[in-house]
Amino acid sequence: MSKKILALIGEDFEDLELSYPVLRLREAGCQVDLVGEEAGHTYHGKYGVPFASDYSFDQVEAADYDGLLVPGGWAPDKLRRFPKVLQIVREMNEAGKPIGEICHAGWVLISADILRGKTVTSTPGIKDDMTNAGATWVDQASVVDGNIISARRPPDLPEYMKDYLKVLFG
Repeated sequence: MSKKILALIGEDFEDLELSYPVLRLREAGCQVDLVGEEAGHTYHGKYGVPFASDYSFDQVEAADYDGLLVPGGWAPDKLRRFPKVLQIVREMNEAGKPIGEICHAGWVLISADILRGKTVTSTPGIKDDMTNAGATWVDQASVVDGNIISARRPPDLPEYMKDYLKVLFG
């Protein structure tokens, strides 16, 4: 049975941190839906790569998905301001579904208040934010703590996606 993944998208996402996981998951047979503030809107990465959203935040429910991807870049700082995004993150976490976050994506999980007691990584630039949210921050390429899979930056994508796929497929 194919898995359904919800990937958050917003302006100025980190191009590789969205495109690489989406392609890897699709190669693994998953359906990946890109979900942004508006359905059918073309969002651009920090380096100009365009991706169109399939749905808006208000058109999706966490219960309909098997996992969540949050790319980094500057998009997480805006994504975390949407109550529906935080609701999706909390519901995915409560259901124990895999939540992948890389680089600055930790900001979304911080705002959803799901990091207390977790061990995670991120870009070193938000290390203090992660620890102030109650997480233990480590400097590793990829960290798995229960259903949360975290990574630092684009060079860590291969290890991050191996871990995400392991958690997703058990």
